[in-house]
Amino acid sequence: MRVRLGYVAIALNLPKVTSSSSVTYTNYMKLSSDEQKLNKLKQVTLTNLDDLYKILQYNVERQIHFYRITSALVPLATHPNVSSWNFRKIFKVDFERLGRLITENNMRVDTHPDEFNVINSIREEVVVNSERNLWNHVHLFEDLNYPNGKMVLHIGSAQGGKEEAIKRFVNNFKSFPKEITSRLMLENDDKTFTSSQVLSICKQLDTPIVFDVHHHMCNNAGETVESLISDIFATWNNQPLPAKFHFSTPRETENDRKHADYINAEDFIDFIELCKPLDKDFDVMLEAKKKDQALFQLIEDIKHIRPSWKWIDNTTIEV
Repeated sequence: MRVRLGYVAIALNLPKVTSSSSVTYTNYMKLSSDEQKLNKLKQVTLTNLDDLYKILQYNVERQIHFYRITSALVPLATHPNVSSWNFRKIFKVDFERLGRLITENNMRVDTHPDEFNVINSIREEVVVNSERNLWNHVHLFEDLNYPNGKMVLHIGSAQGGKEEAIKRFVNNFKSFPKEITSRLMLENDDKTFTSSQVLSICKQLDTPIVFDVHHHMCNNAGETVESLISDIFATWNNQPLPAKFHFSTPRETENDRKHADYINAEDFIDFIELCKPLDKDFDVMLEAKKKDQALFQLIEDIKHIRPSWKWIDNTTIEV
């Protein structure tokens, strides 16, 4: 069983590098001409794309194979009042350059659209806006020429009761374009939809689940991870990539939904050993405030606590 470790968006060891610089719509509208507005968007986007390339190079050099790309890569990419912003054409070569780096180094990258993307909302305009935003992620993977690109989504609103909310999700999911739904992974959340509920939806829709261990500890109906883990892996059986998990450590109390700076290595090891009997490869996205630094600290802690574990490379464990 091989386990690869990844991190989210920001490489703290590259302190002056960010792929998430933004342009607010308010500031955009303060610019006096269309030319100035376009130049501002182009300037910030180019900086973000160049910095993303630096982060990916940094990952390659350190043998980090798994990474989440920010959802803020292109400012105002989906704003309904910025319809003339043809960034896909303007930066075609830059996206292709990024895609080559990803493909040539056999990296796994994905995205996590923001929480305002709620495809089971009772408000039709929210559903429409969510579809438009999800198309943006699809287009990113297309522009990167990265067919395995996927995006994580929560079930969303529980308005009208969970049963009705799940029905809305399933119905809307089935009505969404296949280009979107084929790239979705569904995640259990820390307040509303439990692992069992999301797993049931995933089975119904033949869609993989991203099991968040921390969320499960905060929000469950008494189910143990052991009782769910086999079915969780099974949702990935027809996928080209191994199962994906999220792992984080609560900041303070056991059920604190906020993420800590680093990962508790003992808890992480317990989870790996729980999965070991299934003998299936998987990837773990570490959601820690210290990002890549937390990843490297976890590796050092594992090596100290489990010196017998074999490391295939800097971030891949064979257990």
